[in-house]
Amino acid sequence: MRVGAFIHLCIDMQEMFKQPTPWHVPWMARVADTVVEVADRFSERTIFTRFIPPQQPDVMWGMWRRYYEKWPMMTREHLEPELLRLVPELGRLVPPARVFDKATYSPWFDGSLDWMLKGERVSSLVITGGETDVCVLATVLGAVDLGYHVVVLSDAVCSGADETHDASLEVLGERFSVQVEICRTEAFLSSL
Repeated sequence: MRVGAFIHLCIDMQEMFKQPTPWHVPWMARVADTVVEVADRFSERTIFTRFIPPQQPDVMWGMWRRYYEKWPMMTREHLEPELLRLVPELGRLVPPARVFDKATYSPWFDGSLDWMLKGERVSSLVITGGETDVCVLATVLGAVDLGYHVVVLSDAVCSGADETHDASLEVLGERFSVQVEICRTEAFLSSL
C-alpha cells in the first residue's frame, strides 16, 4: 500500500444518521468501533465532515430544493440542533481533529477543502464513514478528479443498503483501481 502524507477524512458520522430519524443509517453501529479506532489513532490528521441541511427548502437551488421539499423534517427549521453533531465518541477528538461542514454530498463543492489540503501538502486520503453509496462515493469521486490517492477502509464505511454498498465498493475498486485502493482497516494500519 502506498500512502504518503495522508488525512483521514471521516464522512458524516453524525447523530442524525445514528438516531431514529428518516435518514437513520443502521449500519453505522457496525462500523463505529473501527472508525473510532482510526480517528483516535490519527486524531491530529482527521477531518470530520458534517452534512448540514439548510434552514428551509426554499434557500436551496435546483434539485436540492426538491430534495428538501421531500425531506422537510430534516431541515434545520425542524431538526433538533443536537442531531447535527458528530457522534460523541468522535466529537471528543475535536480538537485536535477538525470539522468541515458541507451542504451537499461532496465536500469538494466550494474548493475550500481542496485548497486547505493542498496547502498542507496532503497527497492521500483515508476514507471512513457513511454512506458508502452517497456521501462517501461523492467524496471519493471528487478526490479522484482532484488528483488524490484514495484509500477506502471497507470495514469502516457504512450504508443502509447492502446491495448498493457492495456495488459502490466494487466500482471504486475495479474502475478506479489506479487512484483508489479498497482495503480493510487492519491491513491499512499494519502497512504504516
